[in-house]
Amino acid sequence: MLTHLFFDFFGTLVDYSASRTEQGYEQSHRILTDAGCELGYDAFLQQWDQVASRFEADARISLIEYSMDQVCGAFLERVLGETPSTEILARFRDRYLAEWNSGVVYLPGVPAMLERLSEHYTLVLITNTHSAELVPEHLQRMGVASRFEEVITSVEHGRRKPHPELFEHSLSRVSAAPETSAYIGDSFEADYQGSRGVGMTCYLIDPDFTADVPTRARLSNIFELEPKLEA
Repeated sequence: MLTHLFFDFFGTLVDYSASRTEQGYEQSHRILTDAGCELGYDAFLQQWDQVASRFEADARISLIEYSMDQVCGAFLERVLGETPSTEILARFRDRYLAEWNSGVVYLPGVPAMLERLSEHYTLVLITNTHSAELVPEHLQRMGVASRFEEVITSVEHGRRKPHPELFEHSLSRVSAAPETSAYIGDSFEADYQGSRGVGMTCYLIDPDFTADVPTRARLSNIFELEPKLEA
């Protein structure tokens, strides 16, 4: 019998674009030009994507999470030719995140669903993210922050999914046993394999049948979760 439900955030409770370039980053580019950078807009996006991709590739191997401060610092040093000031780094980081957030779409029905689930289960959120504030701020705007007993981010923990330490830490934070806990996410490697690796049940959002998982574990979308739990 399940007592705890652990949720992924991006791609699970919200739709989003993972792109680092398509959302439109004119204001971020303006901060660079004001700081003396002579890169044009397209060159700026290309350079940013190269630096961020390097951090992401390293993290996928090491499963050690990086922060927005780290990637922004490396990028700004590259394009400005010097270590950026704390002020410039913070301005660029915050503006870039604000523009990236334009690709995040809240799903109607999620707040009501979480309210219903919270009446029967302890809800916890585990997310890979490079900003400790980003997901909690979204939860507040969605009106669902109070539904979660804990919100655990990879950047605060240090490890990212699918590392078992992140899942084990999250279970311990709410005194949950793996065998009475389920994880709900949309990534086969990070979410399904990560949670199953520590003994949790997992429901994978996989509408295109790209992952080799049992039928009972597959969801077309988050709103199929409640019927699965009741079955």
